[in-house]
Amino acid sequence: MDELKVSRWRKPGHDRLYVNLPDGTTVAWADCRTGKVTVVVEKYRKEALALLRRHLADPPAPLVPQPKPQDRSKAGPPRPAGRAPRKLPPLTSPDDLALNRPGSGIQDMLRSKGPNRLRRALDRVMRRQTEWDSWFKGLAGERIAGGELDRLTAQGWKVLHSIPLTRGGDIDHLLVGPGGVFTVNTKNFRGKSVWVGNDMVKVNHGPPHPYPAKSRAEAKYARGVLERHCPFPVEVEPVLVFVGVNELPKGATQLQVRVYREREVAALGPLTGRLTPEQVEIVYAVARHRRAWLGS
Repeated sequence: MDELKVSRWRKPGHDRLYVNLPDGTTVAWADCRTGKVTVVVEKYRKEALALLRRHLADPPAPLVPQPKPQDRSKAGPPRPAGRAPRKLPPLTSPDDLALNRPGSGIQDMLRSKGPNRLRRALDRVMRRQTEWDSWFKGLAGERIAGGELDRLTAQGWKVLHSIPLTRGGDIDHLLVGPGGVFTVNTKNFRGKSVWVGNDMVKVNHGPPHPYPAKSRAEAKYARGVLERHCPFPVEVEPVLVFVGVNELPKGATQLQVRVYREREVAALGPLTGRLTPEQVEIVYAVARHRRAWLGS
């Protein structure tokens, strides 16, 4: 049990205890207000529960006044209590996001605006760097991560790719299953070292990038969309997946975004206890409908 450490994460409206491995990987967490415990890594269930019971038994330190539950922040206007969820029109093929392949959003953009095959081949032969290189690298990363996520369908999960947003761009992947709902943001940094903190990421010790903050914003946005159309609250967790990295150290306080290499997303597969099979189908039916995300 000595290798497991307990850390507290608190902000208005939230008070949690996290049990982490020395590398920052979360194995379990508890909501201090409700006492609900979620075990992420079954291997450490016994030790994690013992640690959490010990800490939950101690009265928590005073915290600033909490806002009422109905004041929680969402992306988009909250649905008033008692109001029926918004109805969507019948799903047709053009609006069915389940037909999207990983990276289809980038691929469509490259087809309309990017270089043709001949120009791309010449650039490779001449070893010329172009403005499109990062897009092709992103497309490759989304395809690799999407393939790993698709494997989770054997464990009862539903996966969507390239979900369009009204403000432009898209959510790389959305995962819906018995363990909850996750937005997945993919970054391809093959052969590089990536350090992840609460709000920033550094690649090869370079300047910081706000990828964790962006991932949290995507999860918040997705929650607002899904709760407008579902008859129950929908918690959405953010995930960052780094493709092909050599090293992936995490900051000691890294708690708010799940961080994986591409093969490590298999750790999401065994998660349960968040959604019933019926709720999974309801959330998935909303999530796959393009008009839910575009607000039309």
